[in-house]
Amino acid sequence: MRQSEHPVSMAYAKHVNPSFIQLLGVLGYGRVMTRASDVWVWDSEGRRYLDCLAAFGAVNLGHNHPKLVARLHQLLDEQVMHFCLTGPAAGAAALAEALARRLAPPLEISLFASSGAEAVEAGLKLARAATGRTDFVYCDGGFHGTTLGTLSVMGAARLREPFEPLLSSCHRVPFGDLAALDRALKAHKPAAFVLEPLQAEGGVVLAPPGYLRAAQELCTARGTLLILDEIQTGLGRTGTLFAHQAEDMVPDVLCLAKALSGGIAAVSVAVTSRAWFDKAYGKSDRFDLHGSTYQGNAFACAAALKTLEVIDEENLVACSAERGAQLLAGLKARLHGHPLVKDVRGRGLLVGIEFGPTGSSWLDKLAPSLVDKVSEGMFGQWVAVKMLEAGILCQPSSSRWNVLRLEPALTIGAKEIDMVIETLGAILDEYRGIAPIVADVTRRAGSQWRDKWRF
Repeated sequence: MRQSEHPVSMAYAKHVNPSFIQLLGVLGYGRVMTRASDVWVWDSEGRRYLDCLAAFGAVNLGHNHPKLVARLHQLLDEQVMHFCLTGPAAGAAALAEALARRLAPPLEISLFASSGAEAVEAGLKLARAATGRTDFVYCDGGFHGTTLGTLSVMGAARLREPFEPLLSSCHRVPFGDLAALDRALKAHKPAAFVLEPLQAEGGVVLAPPGYLRAAQELCTARGTLLILDEIQTGLGRTGTLFAHQAEDMVPDVLCLAKALSGGIAAVSVAVTSRAWFDKAYGKSDRFDLHGSTYQGNAFACAAALKTLEVIDEENLVACSAERGAQLLAGLKARLHGHPLVKDVRGRGLLVGIEFGPTGSSWLDKLAPSLVDKVSEGMFGQWVAVKMLEAGILCQPSSSRWNVLRLEPALTIGAKEIDMVIETLGAILDEYRGIAPIVADVTRRAGSQWRDKWRF
């Protein structure tokens, strides 16, 4: 059966997102995954794949971790109060306490929700309520969600423009540029500066050393909150429990989601200090200015608590650092000198391979814009398709299609890391110039792809 004819694909195309299914079908990417265990997933035809996407970092524990599954089965038999909107919820209290123990002071108050975008929205609202200011500063290349509020601090124009006008008084600065940030803070007196410690969707771009700490110092001096979005970098992904811990700083608001529940339940949180919370919501007539129906529900909180326990018990933060170092060093060695690989970068188990002109081939010198266009428009996606066909699931960054992202579960082993390095190396050995890429893509996708890029 063709994957496009699978009942799941057909129902999804009819009732959920027809354009998505059509796009997947152009290059044969839309396989229906039906089963998963740890770092492996299987499609409806029984083919097995090594998952190096991990649901964009949501599945840090691996799929269906047995300890997490067992705890949630147990919870369903306990007849707990899953919703307690008129009094304190035991699960939320326990999870907030567990997070506070793992974070440096003064972070101790948790605002719970279900999605990462909601956590960022909570941070934006807190900043306005606490400071009495309206403006926000955000980074070029940043990604914080796709609600109207979070799109207002979105660095990718393609995702913003169809929905404009968004929130007014939002100001963009280059990621990593302290002088530009200082100018924006002076000029606009913003309520908050929103950023990621590592831009995953923006192309696996790392902040310069010392940038986060210096940015926090500038914000503090100007009365601006620093909202740190660790939705994709938190919970061990970058080789420390939270990415900011490697930078010796503490944000005013920390946003977490994705891996917080082990990839099984919907839970997110914005953690802040008691001082900022009190300024925003501390009065008796303001306690209910922010909330969500499913915030702190028992199922989601139990999943998050067990996730934190498993990370500790199985030493997954150290595993991320060790396996990540193996992956980064192995890729740099294997891909060294490749005429279409501009950079290999990352931290922990979040690694990006950037494709583009390197100046090492005759075509780079003759037509660098063509090499750039092919790299940005198709090379990353084509390599992802070739990796899928070789049994490895991965994707480019959503805002930088020329950066292939590798983001496996923290439970991945050394042998699987070697498999990724050698598979990617073998695929890229086939494409040491632009012509073979264009030929293979147009042969597979036909006029749909060729017309799109006007080759």
